[in-house]
Amino acid sequence: MQAKDVVRRVAELALPLCEAAGCTLWDVEFEKEGAQYMLTVTVDREGGVDLDHCETISRALDPLLDAKEFDALPAYTLCVSSAGLARKLKKPSHFEAYLGADIELRFYKPWDGAKSAEGTLVAYDGGRVTVEIGGKQTVFEPGDLADVRLAVRF
Repeated sequence: MQAKDVVRRVAELALPLCEAAGCTLWDVEFEKEGAQYMLTVTVDREGGVDLDHCETISRALDPLLDAKEFDALPAYTLCVSSAGLARKLKKPSHFEAYLGADIELRFYKPWDGAKSAEGTLVAYDGGRVTVEIGGKQTVFEPGDLADVRLAVRF
């Protein structure tokens, strides 16, 4: 099973479990980190996610992942966590929910001499991210951006 198929199938399994726990499914990732694989289920909830929410979802999901369809996967660690304050924006719904918010951008190649920048999310259209940086709007193509997160300021 390819990583994208694992992500899709785990999302299908996790969605009703998240809803039963009063949470929303933010994202699912299956990635190699160093020598091991991580299956990360990220959840969100109005008012915040606590350890009990993560534990409830993890305990419900874990036995479902013992199904035969997952037998061919390499050994992995299951992690259920909150999207957090500096949450990654990946899906169109993520970007649409945070229009007008301050975001951090990380680039594959330097942009304007920098590997990262901060600005205000102005628009999202088919993968293109429009950001106001220093009073100027710039449109970034999907291939330009390695990572987009909410900016956190204290």
